[in-house]
Amino acid sequence: MKSLFIPSFLFVVSILFCQKATAQYDEFKDPFEGEMVLVEGGTFTMGCTDEQGKSCKTIEKPAHEVTVGSFYIAKYEVTMAQWSYVMERTDATTLSKWGDYPATGMTWKYANDFIDTLRYYTGKKYRLPTEAEWEFAARGGTLSKGYKYAGSNKVIEVAHCTAQRTERVGQYLPNELGLYDMSGNVWEWCSDWYDYYDEHPQTNPKGPDTGVLHVFRGGGWDDDTPSYCRVSCRYDEQPASSANDRGFRIVLEVE
Repeated sequence: MKSLFIPSFLFVVSILFCQKATAQYDEFKDPFEGEMVLVEGGTFTMGCTDEQGKSCKTIEKPAHEVTVGSFYIAKYEVTMAQWSYVMERTDATTLSKWGDYPATGMTWKYANDFIDTLRYYTGKKYRLPTEAEWEFAARGGTLSKGYKYAGSNKVIEVAHCTAQRTERVGQYLPNELGLYDMSGNVWEWCSDWYDYYDEHPQTNPKGPDTGVLHVFRGGGWDDDTPSYCRVSCRYDEQPASSANDRGFRIVLEVE
C-alpha cells in the first residue's frame, strides 16, 4: 500500500498545484485592456525631416522612406502600478500615490522580462515597438500633421521635460492618435539594436540582427533642452544600463 500511496499522493499534489496555477492565471486581469490604440499601417519619412530644423543630429540622418504594418501601441508609458501588478502581483489599489507615474530605472532586459511575464499571463503577443513603429506612432501615423514634437510644435503642450522629476502619465495633450507622453517624461526603449540609417526605402525594419547598443526614444523629464523630445531624436545605450529617466511603452501585434 505504501508504494501505491506515495505516487497517488504526489499525483493529487500535482493536480492541486496545477489548479492553483490555473486559478492564478484565470484571476489575472490584463492591465492594458482598453489602453491599446490601433495604429493603421502606412508609409512615412523617418529621421531628420524639415520640421525638425537644425536640431537634428548625425544619427538621425539620412531621412528615408519607411513602410510599417498595422499594430497596437499603449496609450501611456508603462506605469509603476502596472509594473508592480505584473511582476509582483501587487494590487494596484494598494499602491502609493506614485502608481500613475511611469516605471523608471528600466533596463532593456527589465522591459523584456515584464513583457515576457505579461505574455505568459495573457497569451497575447505583446512586445517592445521597433524604432520605426515608435517614430511612426509618435508622428501621428496616417493622421500626422507633421509636428516637431508628438502632437504639437509647442513642446510645453505635449512634453514633460526640463523638469525636476517625472510626471503622472497623460497630463499633457495627446498626439494625433491619442497617445500621451511620446515626447518627454521618460525615454522609451525600442526593440532594435542601434545602427546608422540606410537611405534606401524599407518595409518593417527591425534593425541589425546583433549589436552592442539598443535604441531608446522620446526624451525624458530631466533633459536640459526640449530638442531631445523631438519625434526624430534617437539615442542608444547598453541594454543593461538604467536611469531614472528611462522607461518603456508596449506594442501588441495585430492578429
